[in-house]
Amino acid sequence: MEENQIVRLAQQGDQEAFSMLVQAYRNRVFGLAVNVVHNRETADDLAQEIFLKAYLSLSRFRYESEFGTWLYQIAMNHIRDYLRKHKKEKNDLRLEDIPEPGLSEKETSLQLAELQEEEKRKRLLRQKLEEMPEKYRLILSLRDIQGLSYEEIGKILKLSPGTVDSRLHRARRLLRKKLAPYLSREGGQS
Repeated sequence: MEENQIVRLAQQGDQEAFSMLVQAYRNRVFGLAVNVVHNRETADDLAQEIFLKAYLSLSRFRYESEFGTWLYQIAMNHIRDYLRKHKKEKNDLRLEDIPEPGLSEKETSLQLAELQEEEKRKRLLRQKLEEMPEKYRLILSLRDIQGLSYEEIGKILKLSPGTVDSRLHRARRLLRKKLAPYLSREGGQS
């Protein structure tokens, strides 16, 4: 069944059809949220709220764009509202980061050192992304993390493909510039 047919059924109150849409977009909406707020629990809550908003607004979907583009616009607006209202929580330690039992002391120590170094890099990247203007953070997330096309990003952010391209280029260049001093210290290329 075509997506537009599923959307029409969902607009008519078919719960199963809306569930199909949620299944199709759940990972992408969650991924967008987690890449912006950096907290899995908060991202999960945001994703649920986004789908609730989409459900309540479904009657206003006019097929002027793809359903996914419309949903991403709802997601972007909801996440922006959340960021305005809340200070971002930092939760760097995850259950999967805890070393496995049964490892030798040396192996555990090495594993912990690797995890700490990886977390340090992630924190640095998040910090540098947070220092960037929101328009650059969003475009990097949509393209480099979510993998959306320039056309899809243009529809979501209401930009021309040329503007998407130039903004993405500037965002990547700015991020490289912010990370360059750290990369050269660790033996990376600047």
